[in-house]
Amino acid sequence: MGDTVRSIVELNGVPSGTEGKVILANGFNWLRYRVRFSNGVEVGDLDQRSIEPTGKAAKRLAKIAKRAN
Repeated sequence: MGDTVRSIVELNGVPSGTEGKVILANGFNWLRYRVRFSNGVEVGDLDQRSIEPTGKAAKRLAKIAKRAN
């Protein structure tokens, strides 16, 4: 929670490329997120098919992936 993300597809009320902040993370088998985008729209049930991490979150995930290889 608190990570910044960017939409990578058009969502209802959210153009592709819009940045936002994760306000809720949920799930065990299917990780999904509720995001408040910079245009004020909140969308739930988002996953890696519709958002990508930016900023510190992207750096953290790249570091984890590098260690795994």
